[in-house]
Amino acid sequence: MKLEFLGAAHDVTGSCHFMEVGDKRLCVDIGMEQGQNLFESQEIPVNPAQLDYILLTHAHIDHTGLLPMLYARGFRGEVYATKATADLSAIMLRDSAHIQQFEAEWRNRKAQRSGGEQYVPLYTMEDALGAIKLLVPCEYNKKIRLCDEITIRFTDVGHLLGSASIEVFATEGPEERTVVFSGDLGNKNKPILRDPVYTKSADYVVMESTYGDRLHGGSPDHAGELAAVIERTFQKGGSVVIPAFAVGRTQELLYFIRQIKEKGLVKTNPDFDVYLDSPLAVEATNIFGKNVQGCFDEEARSLVEKGINPIGFKGLKLSVTSDDSKAINFDMNPKVIISASGMCEAGRIRHHLKHNLWRKESTIVFVGYQSQGTLGRALLEGAASVKLFGETIEVQADIVKISGVSGHADKKGLIEWVRGFEEKPPKKVFVVHGDDQVCDSFANCLKNEYGISASAPYSGSIFDLIRGEYAYVADPVRIRKKESAKKRALDVFGRLVAAGERLLAVIRKNEGLSNKEAAKFTNQINSLCDKWDR
Repeated sequence: MKLEFLGAAHDVTGSCHFMEVGDKRLCVDIGMEQGQNLFESQEIPVNPAQLDYILLTHAHIDHTGLLPMLYARGFRGEVYATKATADLSAIMLRDSAHIQQFEAEWRNRKAQRSGGEQYVPLYTMEDALGAIKLLVPCEYNKKIRLCDEITIRFTDVGHLLGSASIEVFATEGPEERTVVFSGDLGNKNKPILRDPVYTKSADYVVMESTYGDRLHGGSPDHAGELAAVIERTFQKGGSVVIPAFAVGRTQELLYFIRQIKEKGLVKTNPDFDVYLDSPLAVEATNIFGKNVQGCFDEEARSLVEKGINPIGFKGLKLSVTSDDSKAINFDMNPKVIISASGMCEAGRIRHHLKHNLWRKESTIVFVGYQSQGTLGRALLEGAASVKLFGETIEVQADIVKISGVSGHADKKGLIEWVRGFEEKPPKKVFVVHGDDQVCDSFANCLKNEYGISASAPYSGSIFDLIRGEYAYVADPVRIRKKESAKKRALDVFGRLVAAGERLLAVIRKNEGLSNKEAAKFTNQINSLCDKWDR
């Protein structure tokens, strides 16, 4: 019984952990790296066709985004997630595939003109749709038996609609171990979603540390702070542009703006328009509306019971088509534009930045974490100019960060969660999903200040869950050169090799076939080989 750390080890994105229990193999999360990660992430140590299960903590792409790639490489196991996570993942993976294919088409047009090499997308829409069919929606707080060796349970942690920590109850012979994966832990007293629920018992815990070195502050007035920014910008005749993650952060912003309008906090143009310019965000907002009873907190449910939409208001305009999006920037009236992506790396937000960054009267408001190497991080760090669509844009707009609007728990919240294992405290805590120094500092904090055995493993490290010790301690491997998503993409021949490896995995799974069926299968393989053996 072993646990191997793969993604988001001393990095913030690309979460992935591998478990082997007897002859069963599973991954908890299979995330895409976003921004500029510091260390190389090891690949899954088996062929994807040999994976039995994938468990998803929540729907964000840095936890789910490589699922279609695994499908393309032969994975056909079951993917377990909460019902809301399954619903959100279905739209987010389709959106991610669309972005992959759009980028490939754009790069290949350039390559055709310059005689360059063709670019292969990370995965296709067909791969995403295939992966979505593998999703198995689950309820919170119910034990789900996957097989004799593995049972799981999802617990609400308030980070995102459907987000969960996952308990894995593993059995190998006479040995039993409970491993808890925190997923991304949410803040308390956030709008819409419930507070995180604590887990009481574990042998081992794998936990995030995104904000493990800082506090969000007291109880900030996000609606009031945002209203002040809008008022100040409107007085200058500008627009407020907010890069926001389409799922989670966007819905919180709509909640705050409903409060702003309800309380009349913006005096200049109190009936201002708000453009939600993201088809993904529009779909996600509809999914939020379908999960009131299962995921909303008491305050949000109370509004719904009174007939009030917590994330709807007069003046909200939904932009779905590209023509809708383009029309926004021809409207010179002061307005609020909410668009994805939240780190400004792709999507329609880049067009709105191109039209507003050079305007002194406009304001760009950041309300979420910006990874190293992203456009959002560059703007927050004071970039004087940026390049968008091949054009250099001078940064004249106000750049504002509203702190504390985070879907992640701060240091205090993280410590409260890990100290919540009252019935059976963990033997060891593994700290992941944080910047390099944050992982180390938070692990040291748990050890030195709270007496909790903790470490921050690097990618490739393997822990023996039965013996209770590392079987292999990996050294950090730094990324020497920033590479594109093509680093993880399979080229055409690579996909062929993966298909061959999947065939071998299928053959092994069919041990015990009747002689007649085995002979038929053998003849089919030999016929295929005869056709292509050159």
